[in-house]
Amino acid sequence: MNKKDVATIIEILNKTYPNAKCSLNFDTPFQLVVAVCLSAQCTDERVNKTTPLLFKRCKTIEDFANIDINELEELIHPCGFYRNKAKNLKLCAKQILEKFNGEVPKNIDDLVSLAGVGRKSANVIMLDAFGIATRYCC
Repeated sequence: MNKKDVATIIEILNKTYPNAKCSLNFDTPFQLVVAVCLSAQCTDERVNKTTPLLFKRCKTIEDFANIDINELEELIHPCGFYRNKAKNLKLCAKQILEKFNGEVPKNIDDLVSLAGVGRKSANVIMLDAFGIATRYCC
């Protein structure tokens, strides 16, 4: 596929879905990181039903880093794979606090260095949290 074909496809998608936006509910870049991580092997609808209570309990990145792992597992249990997701969310929060001064990084390489964040997730975060479309593909 050449650049002209890609441009044509993007134009068609933009005309077909002019107001496309992320279906995950979030208020901050870190909340989007959490929601995207929870969405693995889970529907966005289920994530959106789970995150209000989670975000009420954990209002800051520090809250995620410090929450008891068992409590976090219980809060995210409906999203499936809750043990691994809880472990990754806590580690991700600690990484952001320690390596990025408490700010979600705004570049792909740093995002994919976070626990639980792969390339696809990083692209979603870049676009929907920061409005930055990337060429770094899955």
